[in-house]
Amino acid sequence: MIAKRIIPCLDVRDGRVVKGVKFQGLADVSSPVELAKFYSGCGADELVFYDITASAEGRALFTDVLRQTAACVFIPLTVGGGINTVDDFDRVLKCGADKVSVNSGAIRDPSLIGQAARRYGDQCVVLSVDARRVDGQFRVFAKGGREDTGLDAIEWIKSGVASGAGEIVLNSIDTDGVKDGFDLEMLSAVCDVTDVPVVASGGAGCIEHFVRLFQTLPKVDAGLAASIFHFGEVSIPELKRALAEKGIPARL
Repeated sequence: MIAKRIIPCLDVRDGRVVKGVKFQGLADVSSPVELAKFYSGCGADELVFYDITASAEGRALFTDVLRQTAACVFIPLTVGGGINTVDDFDRVLKCGADKVSVNSGAIRDPSLIGQAARRYGDQCVVLSVDARRVDGQFRVFAKGGREDTGLDAIEWIKSGVASGAGEIVLNSIDTDGVKDGFDLEMLSAVCDVTDVPVVASGGAGCIEHFVRLFQTLPKVDAGLAASIFHFGEVSIPELKRALAEKGIPARL
């Protein structure tokens, strides 16, 4: 069985890492460069860097901070925020990203997924989906969770994978920052419709939540979290040892 990936997430606003609850009330955490160095050296399998206000503010991703961050990590780096064209993919990859995450840009222009996949390969294109429950439906939200698109999240993911997305990051707004556990119901629905890697995001509060995630949904490839790692509530080496003790493959 392929080892499960543990991925810290850097939500960056104005050059600083921030964290909120259900995408609201963002508070300053630290420097993305310093956190990236820390995670690169303590056993994280990958790192995600989101410029979380780029789309809402209608601007390009800040590349200066990204370059500094990419220069100090030696693990795969996924970058997103303000990715609206294939040129944006090119710019971010040249800054040191290994994969590019697209969200609002693909909602505005679904052909972007296929264009990028043909140029850079499916493995480079990550479809990040911010979803929450609306009237019994898993609904896609854009612009950092601010805008209800009306799209059904499961159908959107199926369409994105068919167009060439090589990985799905499912961000459950309902569980984001709440620390009650990952959204297993929503994740299960996604795993049922795709065979590409699925990354679970939103809700991790303790080691047991990762254990439950991988035991309940073995098709989930990775667990992504932010505040529990940023504030030292869970250490990545400790988490990986706990997973291994439960028979869940992890890179120690």
